[in-house]
Amino acid sequence: MHVSLNIAFSLDFLYTCSINGEDPNSYLYLCLYFFFLSPEIVEFFFVDTTPFVNRYFEDPGDDKYDWKGVLPRKAYLSTLLKKVDSALEKSEAKWKIVVGHHTIKTRGHHGSTVELEEKLVPILKKNKVDAYINGHDHCLEHIIDPKSGIHYLTSGGGSKAWKGDIKPLNPEEVKLYYDGQGFMSVQITKTKVDFVFYDVFGKILHTSSITKD
Repeated sequence: MHVSLNIAFSLDFLYTCSINGEDPNSYLYLCLYFFFLSPEIVEFFFVDTTPFVNRYFEDPGDDKYDWKGVLPRKAYLSTLLKKVDSALEKSEAKWKIVVGHHTIKTRGHHGSTVELEEKLVPILKKNKVDAYINGHDHCLEHIIDPKSGIHYLTSGGGSKAWKGDIKPLNPEEVKLYYDGQGFMSVQITKTKVDFVFYDVFGKILHTSSITKD
């Protein structure tokens, strides 16, 4: 049985990325956050993960960030985490899926994001989140945390793939690592979530399901 979802939006702030018009080679990132919700069957919680990463503040290199609305950073992150925790706690949806740009668990180029593991993951575990979906690494991945059962799904293969750039991770957790181009689809019903990973030609690379009564 296929269920058609009516999607409702609940915006606190919009997360955008814009290019500095004065210098086409200089990227100016405007970092804010929002939640995108769909009631009853599933709720998606979009989290701005950029302000969690220490390097963007301590060693940004040539990147330029507009931290308007984010500074003071400690207060911003505290408020963000409280809102995420509260929204997840109040949710009555059958499925809870959190979406962020940065990886939490990965074998890819950037490696796991320690700041998210320390600050966001405890909230995901506490509220029994089913899956975390991200991009950032240019690969396709499916990782399952053996203790919490959270599915970590990377769909970052829409751009140039980073072939052979692989970091170590417990092989028992890794269900898929594909360092080529491709994409992922998700189909959700009241009792089942199906994840399907495809290569750039549409060939199925990996499938997985989560079921609930």
